Amino acid sequence: MQIPISDEARKWQGIARQYADDYLQPHEVEAELNDGVLPDEITQRNKTRAIELGFTAIDVPKSHGGLELPMETQAAIWEQLGRVTNALSWCFPEAQSWMFEACSDEQLDRYILPMMRGEQKECYAITEAGPGSDVSSLEATATRDGDDYVLNGEKWYVTSGNLASFIWFQANLPGEDGAALFLVDQGTPGIETIANPKFSHTYASHHPTYRFNNVRIPATNRVGQPGDGMAFTHSWFRHERLMIAARSCGAMARLIEEATVFANERMVDGAPLSEKQAIQFMLADCTTELYAARLMTYDTARADDRAEDLKAVHARCSMAKLFVSEAANRVADRAVQIFGGRGYMRENVAERFFRELRVDRIWEGTSEIQRLIIARSLLKRGLDGM
Repeated sequence: MQIPISDEARKWQGIARQYADDYLQPHEVEAELNDGVLPDEITQRNKTRAIELGFTAIDVPKSHGGLELPMETQAAIWEQLGRVTNALSWCFPEAQSWMFEACSDEQLDRYILPMMRGEQKECYAITEAGPGSDVSSLEATATRDGDDYVLNGEKWYVTSGNLASFIWFQANLPGEDGAALFLVDQGTPGIETIANPKFSHTYASHHPTYRFNNVRIPATNRVGQPGDGMAFTHSWFRHERLMIAARSCGAMARLIEEATVFANERMVDGAPLSEKQAIQFMLADCTTELYAARLMTYDTARADDRAEDLKAVHARCSMAKLFVSEAANRVADRAVQIFGGRGYMRENVAERFFRELRVDRIWEGTSEIQRLIIARSLLKRGLDGM
């Protein structure tokens, strides 16, 4: 099932699909049975190839040596990478365009451009135990002390913290309005790992809980100007939510393909399982939801490329994440059912996606948060303004 996308997006779709098929997918079961970890030489090979293909620079402005690909094309890339389980596509860092608006020249040289070259990897310390992903209610603080800031707070679910070289830390500013982002080197004195919980999925990237206790960093590590902090965080959320939708489309497609092959080959009462109407209905529902998911994802990406009203695009990214992540969970559930007992084995793609896709309804803003964003946009702007 194809939907219209640009020739450029179609070209990159093929590049990403070949990379996913040749470099990542063959190692899924090995990763699953080894806590998500692959041999160093395989991980390095996969990272090196991703850098060669330009994946670390797809959202980087051309003025800084990047590819500056349209969001439609980026969605096409991440849809194909989303076909792979165990987060094996996370083997490379991704510098995002908003970072080049937010960061000083010094910060770009020290943190962001090395990300583009694959020399640095980041993680995001935003979520907290109480407010969760409600960034307007964060309790962490950054207090100015001469030429430094002193950071305090507890951050949960810092994805890839165990692999990152630096941290994006968001905090409120006592005595100032709003919040700000800070760049913090991993290993700075005062950063303590107080928990490293196991998640349902099997990823090499962990999600530790960090306590920042009087962590002192130079004032030059503050990102942007007063009042900018939330704007940059929203930019990050838009990008991540849209790419979650894209990756979920890829997962849905892989699940449908694998379940269809199995249903055609599995013989029941002398006939293929696929001839059973109950199975056909499940496959039909999966395919219909994938069609709707792709239309929504790529339409949102093109709206971003056209630089449509930012608030409208923000709401559409929430709609895409909400619908596609929930649809992908339904597809995974049906796929497990079609595979039967085989679908409950960790070696089976349906079992892995059944666990992995569940978190997409939670991180980068839960489904309930997305519904609040969508409803508020509707009430403020009306249907025609969304």
